[in-house]
Amino acid sequence: MDKERFGEMILANERQFYRIAKSILRKDEDCQDAAQEAIARAFGHLGSLKEDAYAKTWFIRILIRECYTLLRKSSREIPHGELPAASSAADTDYSELYEALSHLEADYRVALVLYYLEGFRILEIADILNIPEGTVKSRLHRGRQRLSELLKEADS
Repeated sequence: MDKERFGEMILANERQFYRIAKSILRKDEDCQDAAQEAIARAFGHLGSLKEDAYAKTWFIRILIRECYTLLRKSSREIPHGELPAASSAADTDYSELYEALSHLEADYRVALVLYYLEGFRILEIADILNIPEGTVKSRLHRGRQRLSELLKEADS
């Protein structure tokens, strides 16, 4: 795949990639940083892509890796004089479901977003996350259970 076609694929799927990044990271700025870093890495390693048909899945893997890298880095850094807030003004703009999703562990959140919002099959999710299909099924099941509990708590 040449860089021009890869760039077109990135632009065509920009919203989907943002939603995937947002399922892991909370801040929009972090999502943008992760996406930019993933694009830079993907362009640098475009020659290692063997099948053009898998470009989207390949890029999602890179994006998820970058999100987790950024998450690890930010968890080590707490600005002096600032305490982490339970919710910020940006969080209040989202629906009750998104709020509940944001309180799930990242593993469950990513699996649920890829399956329900992005429409990937279990086999594809297993390939993207590089985990067994059974693990994907477990994460979906446990994520749905936990999400249901969170939504019930919010209603009370």
